[in-house]
Amino acid sequence: MLERDIMGGLAKGLMAIETFTAERPRQSIAEVSAASGLDRATARRCLLTLAHLGYADYDGKYFTLTPRILRLGTACLATMPLPQVVQPLLDQLSDELGESSSVSILDGADIVYVARAAQRKVMSIALMPGSRLPAFCTSMGRVMLAALPEERARDVLAAAPLAPRTSFTRTDPEAVLAELSRIRADGYALIDQEVELGLRSIAVPVLNARGATVAAMNIGVSATQQSVADLVDLYLPALRRVQGELRAVLR
Repeated sequence: MLERDIMGGLAKGLMAIETFTAERPRQSIAEVSAASGLDRATARRCLLTLAHLGYADYDGKYFTLTPRILRLGTACLATMPLPQVVQPLLDQLSDELGESSSVSILDGADIVYVARAAQRKVMSIALMPGSRLPAFCTSMGRVMLAALPEERARDVLAAAPLAPRTSFTRTDPEAVLAELSRIRADGYALIDQEVELGLRSIAVPVLNARGATVAAMNIGVSATQQSVADLVDLYLPALRRVQGELRAVLR
């Protein structure tokens, strides 16, 4: 691919879109500029173009993305067999356990939710297909980082600061790498309030028929319900059963 074939304007528009997150749903031009690295004039043109096309609302100071933006993600998800395959099994798993379950994929240093079955709200933010969270401090993220070669996992952790989300979040890259080694050996990840206070979760890799990790699946529970040690006995057998069912159908 030659550099002259790249559309710089499209790339900058996508950079502006990617700055909008669950934590930053409403942003000014200055905030988008700072988050994207674009200069203010470029960020302004990108945002006004999105508003003109109906992908964003603008109240004179702040921009918010509109539901129209979901067309971009929906088109991608519609071409991926994984959400359609895992959703019925997630629904059954959540009904069986009475807890919320999710499947996500790894995208750089983030996880992206592709399927979810919610029994109860266990996080302050609404999680749905397309939601993103940092990989380093999430159970599904750590499962997928553990599936990478160690040097590649180290590079991902070094690519951006490991910002703490709670007082329990591990932010030392070496401590996270040590946890990834344990996950490789045990085949599952446990998180105790590192993403959000009051949330514990357990995750396993989603494997294809060749044994490659293509995604991760977790169960999230309130910390007031179960101790972190209980998660293994209560939920790991069911997760591993579904893991086996998915491996039989994913190519």
